[in-house]
Amino acid sequence: MAAKVNEEKCIGCEACVDVCPISAITMKDSKAVISDDCIECGACVGACPQEAIAL
Repeated sequence: MAAKVNEEKCIGCEACVDVCPISAITMKDSKAVISDDCIECGACVGACPQEAIAL
């Protein structure tokens, strides 16, 4: 199971993309998209300034 993005909170800053150790996060329509490859390490959760990502 992958981390989840709250699209209403996501501002498209790409902070999560930069910290993902396995490059499982991409951007689509200025929103973060987390692939099923996510290992739930939590790096993106801590990096998101909007608290838009949850495990």
